[in-house]
Order: sequence, then C-alpha cells, then structure tokens
Amino acid sequence: MDRKWVTVLLNTLVVASGFGTMHMLEKFKDTVLLHYHITEGAMGYQQTAFVVGLFVAFLLGGTSLFKGSFKRSVALIISFAAIPQFIIPFLSNWWIVVALRFFQGFTVALIAVFSNQIGRLFLAERPFAKGIILSGIFWGGLYGILLAKWAGNSYTGWDSVKMAFLISAVVMYVVLAIWWLFVEDFEIPKHKEGTKGANVWKIPFTWVFGFTFFPALWIIFTLGSFTLHNVTFSSDQVANLVITLEVSMGLWSIIMGYLGYRLSLRNTSSRGLFKAIVSVMTLSYAVTFLGIFLVWKAILANDYTLALLGIAITGIVQGTGPAFWTTAPATYPKEIYPEASFALGLISNSANAVAPNVMFVLVSGVTTGMVIYLAMAALGILLLLASSRMKLPIEVFSS
Repeated sequence: MDRKWVTVLLNTLVVASGFGTMHMLEKFKDTVLLHYHITEGAMGYQQTAFVVGLFVAFLLGGTSLFKGSFKRSVALIISFAAIPQFIIPFLSNWWIVVALRFFQGFTVALIAVFSNQIGRLFLAERPFAKGIILSGIFWGGLYGILLAKWAGNSYTGWDSVKMAFLISAVVMYVVLAIWWLFVEDFEIPKHKEGTKGANVWKIPFTWVFGFTFFPALWIIFTLGSFTLHNVTFSSDQVANLVITLEVSMGLWSIIMGYLGYRLSLRNTSSRGLFKAIVSVMTLSYAVTFLGIFLVWKAILANDYTLALLGIAITGIVQGTGPAFWTTAPATYPKEIYPEASFALGLISNSANAVAPNVMFVLVSGVTTGMVIYLAMAALGILLLLASSRMKLPIEVFSS
C-alpha cells in the first residue's frame, strides 16, 4: 500500500483511540451516580464540558499551542485525552472529573492538525483521505461504547470503570507510538509569512464558509440524544439506535469523501476543488432533509424501525465534514491555511457551545425541535450558495 494511504489509516486509528473517550463515561451512568453520589443532572455536566472543550480547542488553534512540530502537536493532543483517562478512575471529586472531561474535548484539534498534513500529501484525493480520517471519530465512539459494555459485563462496580478507562488510555499511547514510527514530521508555521495583509479573521469568506458546517455539527451533536429523549424504546433498542448512528456517520464520511475525490478529479484548480466541496456538502444537506422527516415521523409514532432508517439516512449530514475540512488547503494561500483550518473549525464548532443548551433546555416540543433541525439543513445550503459566489482567499491574494 502507498505510504500516504498507510498514513491516512494510522491517522484514523489515532482519531478513533482519542474519541473512544467521547461517550464512555455515559455508559457507566448508574455506577457513576452511585460512586459520586450525584444526580443525573450533575452527570450531564461531564458531556457538556467535553463538547465545550471541542469548541475551545479551535480557539487555542490560533495560538502556538498546536503549531511547530506536527508530531509533537499530535502527541500533545492525544495526551489531553489520555492523561485524564488515566486519572479519572482514581478521583473522588466529581467536579474535577467534569474539568478533565473539558480537556478531553481538545481531542478534536486532531482534525485541524491532520488537515494540514493531508493538504501536503494529496490534491484531488483530499476529501477521500479526510473522510476516512473523520470516520475515526465515529469508530472511536463505537469502540468506547463496546469497551464500556465489555468492562461492565466482565467486572462489577467501579472496577468496570477503572478497567475501561485504563485500557483505553494505554491504547491511545500504543497507537500513538505506532503512528509516530511511520509518519513523517513537518513544521506547522507559527507565524504567517509571505502573504501581505493575510489575516484569516478579516477575510469575509472565512466567516461565511465557516458557518456552512455549523448546521451539520448542530445536528450531529444533538439529534441522537433529542430523539432518544422523545421516544420510549427498550434499552436494547436504544443501544442499537446509538450504534446505528455511529456506524452511519462513519460510513457516510467515507462515502461522501470518495464522492468529493471523484468530483475533484475533474478540475484540480482552487476553484474546481471548491466547486466539488460545495457540491458534496449541498448534496449531504439535501439528503439530510429526508432523514430528519423520517426521524420526526418515527418520534411521533414511537416507531423503532422507522427511527433506525431515519437515523441511518440522517447520518449523511456527516458527509459535509470531509469536504469542509479540505477547504483551507484548497482555497487559502499555503502560508496561512494551517491558521485557516483552526479558524474555520472555531466558527463551525461554536455549534457545540450553543446547540445542547438550545435543544435540551429551550426546546420543549418535538415539533419545535424538528423544525429547528430542518431549518439548520436549509441554512447550510443557503450559506454554501452564498460562499460559492465569493472570491476565494487564494484568488484575492493572487490578484
């Protein structure tokens, strides 16, 4: 196999190992409630902290924290997930656990850092490579769920939490060590040079296109929980629905990434690559409409089979991800596209800080919630159409 694609697969394993922390603690809910003597409301803060950490990770991307040596940056990001994973099972204070979950959210910085690497290794293949890597988020979520289930069946009480957390922490560093041996290092610029006046935050395209992924993340991070909150399925059905969502998003990430690659082959200029990006994202949002309508009907009818189908189709919203994350190297001057990756990620991931509160605190009715989801898909398409009419940053600075 080509060394470049070996790198892609190793990147995917790194992402999966890090995102194994995403849902793991939730799967020990009863044990956690008993161990820390907390309410379900307090338990929910740990996931909120994780999601807010996803947002803050991109805010820090504008600093020197994740710049310089590429391999060092990846090791640092994995450590933000692995070290808390080692520590959490031995803590007696719940609020320290919540704080550590916040830092585990920094794992998402891998996506922006790997975007820089993929921009160097590939051209037309970027969406496909990125789609495979992004699928690691959902394979990681599935891995964490299954590891928690195994530990829960093999050990009793808090020992099950200890085993799952310690095993997953060791796995992260083992995967990182293997990745380190095979992947070449490079420098992520700490300062932009050679592009006069190129401040990514002052470029209108950054803001318009950055928000094109905002609706997708709103749906991705809330639809599953919103659906489960409004149906009365058995525990086995709930587990199957969660697994279906993870697998669906993982597969759609790869499928739509491959479609982006095939479309990119037609024209590998900056404008041609961007046209492929817009096409894939628009199609993903359009099909998401159908999935949301099916989920809506399933909730109203409390129909488990229809919910599975709706969730499987709505998972295509993740098809926007591979295209979105290849935008910076395709549309920005090479001197600033690493910074642009974090800027686009920060703008889009602001959904993580807003969506959970809106959907679970302010939205009381199913109809209101589902209308918001449909509106989000429509907003994504409108923003894509608007951005397609704008001058690309690389066109602005080359003219």
